[in-house]
Amino acid sequence: MTVYVGVDIAKELHYAAIMNDDGVVSNPFSFENNDKGFQSFLSHLAPFEKESVLVGYESTAHYQENLAYFLKREGYRTAELNPLQTSALRKANIRNTKTDRVDAKLICLTLAQHNAALSGRDVSRLDDLYSLCRMRMDLITKRTQCKIQFVAIMDRIFPELATFFKGNLHIHTVYRLIEKYPLPSQIKKTRIDVLTSLFQKASKGHYGRDKATALKKLASVSVGIPSDTFAFQAQQLIHQIEFYSDQIAAVDQKIDSDPVVTSSLLMTIPGISSYACACILSVIKNINDFHGPCKILAYAGLDPVIRQSGKFNARSTRMSKRGNSLLRYSLIWTAGNVVLNNATFAAYYAKKISEGKSHYQALGHCAKKLVKSIFHVLKYNEAFNLA
Repeated sequence: MTVYVGVDIAKELHYAAIMNDDGVVSNPFSFENNDKGFQSFLSHLAPFEKESVLVGYESTAHYQENLAYFLKREGYRTAELNPLQTSALRKANIRNTKTDRVDAKLICLTLAQHNAALSGRDVSRLDDLYSLCRMRMDLITKRTQCKIQFVAIMDRIFPELATFFKGNLHIHTVYRLIEKYPLPSQIKKTRIDVLTSLFQKASKGHYGRDKATALKKLASVSVGIPSDTFAFQAQQLIHQIEFYSDQIAAVDQKIDSDPVVTSSLLMTIPGISSYACACILSVIKNINDFHGPCKILAYAGLDPVIRQSGKFNARSTRMSKRGNSLLRYSLIWTAGNVVLNNATFAAYYAKKISEGKSHYQALGHCAKKLVKSIFHVLKYNEAFNLA
């Protein structure tokens, strides 16, 4: 008989409830998020055999990770639940009560309902990989924010510069230029040979004296604001952008060398990156938790939202986006790369475009097709074999 232990996670004080297939074994109890509290929690589990105990908790930021690590070290099975699952049970209750004690019981009930799909596998390595993937996504977000701010600043101090570099201010030549001469007035006063040397070195010979001469001429008629404060901000943003880029490269190097990624058959999919492979593996964790590709689609939030009532049927559907954003991003991005590297997916993409779908709608369909391949690769441990 399985003993279900539901834990409502908090930052400092957790609540737990215990039940088996016959019903509640103990009333909810609290324990602190420290060694004394964890030992107290173990004392409640002591009457039961470890093999029969399944401890479940909701995904709650990072607060559950210490308890999960402790329990795995002690030999207990654990399961992380989607908060939407317990929320559905709570809403089914007429009173719709929400307290820590009630939530602990609801987690027990959720565990009992989904026990067949849960296992006590050790996914610590995949958890570490997921943490790296999340870190990379956060770094990209922060770098993007800095890039947007940099463009906004440059629009004030040198609005003509973006057009001069064909709409792209995020190139090495521009960064080195602004790092040394952020204001048009400074560029205007710089000797042409000095500016030419900077261009040639920064662009590795792509830009030369002609480009430098044209820039000096443009700087002399710029309508930019000659603000030293704006100039300072632009220089600092360049440093931040390059700092985040270095960190992203370091994370990429760690992901690229991870044995979980390098040994995965997902890498046989044409166009997939190590990062995308890491995201997919670390989010899915165990393919046996999913009964079919449609379950992975729903978990990623790529499933369609259907609106129907009586005789009304919505003419178009959108993806729900009610799932793991990291998995959804990885599938869409990878689908685009697979289209460029595989004839079968390229033909499927072209077919959807011919049906009047937009680029992103067609990619969404390709992502759904890709999920079927991913499911087959992971489920049957076979390499990707579509021509």
